Amino acid sequence: MEKDIGKLPKNDTTEIVLRIDDFADKRGFTIREFVTSDRYTGFTKSGVRILAKDWQKFKEMINSVNDEDMKEALPEDQKTLDEAAMADAQAEEQKAEAPSKEELPDY
Repeated sequence: MEKDIGKLPKNDTTEIVLRIDDFADKRGFTIREFVTSDRYTGFTKSGVRILAKDWQKFKEMINSVNDEDMKEALPEDQKTLDEAAMADAQAEEQKAEAPSKEELPDY
């Protein structure tokens, strides 16, 4: 049995293919690279195979990852810019909340 589940692009010539298949009389879930180029078209050696007996444990591990864990990290220079922008915004907010000297009564 071979059942393609889906493909994810890796780059211009390579896709990650997810499929259910039988190999050596054992069913499994396979994640492999598929290359399309002038020199070679087909699966590479890169990939992983999850045997059917390990499928439930694999699903539990995948489902334990939440969306927050998968947010992309900002590059360091972008973090610095964001931190500076936040500091500027906080300073502006504090200025707006603080009464000016003209509003204070003169004692």
